[in-house]
Amino acid sequence: MKTEDEKFMQRALDLALLGEGYARPNPLVGCVIVHEGNIIGEGWHQQYGGPHAEVNAINSVQDKRLLPQCRVYVTLEPCSHFGKTPPCADLLISHNVKDVVICNTDPNPLVAGRGIQKLKDAGCTVQTGILAYKGLDLNKRFFTFQIQKRPYLVLKWAESADGFIALPNHQACQISGPLPQKLVHKWRTQEQAILVGTRTALHDNPKLNVRHWAGPSPLRITIDKHLQLPGTHHLLDNSHPTWIYTFAQKPSQSQTHFVTLSRELDVLDQMMQDLHQRQVQSVLVEGGTALLESFIHKGLWDEIRVFKSSTYLNDGIAGPQHPNLDPTYRERIGEDELSIYRNQL
Repeated sequence: MKTEDEKFMQRALDLALLGEGYARPNPLVGCVIVHEGNIIGEGWHQQYGGPHAEVNAINSVQDKRLLPQCRVYVTLEPCSHFGKTPPCADLLISHNVKDVVICNTDPNPLVAGRGIQKLKDAGCTVQTGILAYKGLDLNKRFFTFQIQKRPYLVLKWAESADGFIALPNHQACQISGPLPQKLVHKWRTQEQAILVGTRTALHDNPKLNVRHWAGPSPLRITIDKHLQLPGTHHLLDNSHPTWIYTFAQKPSQSQTHFVTLSRELDVLDQMMQDLHQRQVQSVLVEGGTALLESFIHKGLWDEIRVFKSSTYLNDGIAGPQHPNLDPTYRERIGEDELSIYRNQL
């Protein structure tokens, strides 16, 4: 049986999810304002650079004279600093809000308890930790980025019933069915960037955009150490922001940015550091096998999502070795089976 606080916090979490794909790199935040057991205002962070959830929620309240008697539910600690918008803690204080319930505190060093302290110093009662585990899952990308100083990493591949991801000589073939294809494009809208290795970029010539789902296309990333990709390939068509990690020196073009790596240091470590510095909070890694196994062997992953087809290829390019873990989730998607693993490290 949910408590009243849990009921209203769940509503705030549901609202926060509406900003998925548009609020990044900011976290997903929802806010609900309750007066005498009834919701009189609500909002969410709809778009990066736009008003925060608390602003939208307060603006939706018709009679703002009620705010001092309201309980405000917010999924993440109100900010205490000036960024693209003024501090939300100050906004709540200016409306004489006296009761705030928070799902998660903010690990961002610019906030990190300062918003809560500011509210308390103004005489506000603050309660934290309501449905905290749900808030951590909602903003797993943001928390990973802030705490581990790297993007949230989702490794994805589809393999045949006998464990192959492509035909011999890296010939591409359609392994999963139409429903998994749609789901993968939905996943692309949820992540800030998408990454493939050199062989996949060369042999598959992927577009790496969103075509089978409504939502924003991710930043395209590939590793091309020796600039082998021909200019006719989709990743070099300047149709969408694209980053190429390479050992070479090459000037950037309108939408294609070349990032030079050191030959003396680990490639993935350099990439993770660079992506963190450039505020990329999540990456969907779509292959191929060598790249995926590099991430797995280094423990650089947060989720692995594998589609298993009922089709046999009998020969081809073997898929990555699965982690020595039981899947945390398994489901039939059309004719395929989806297994999802979570890294417990």
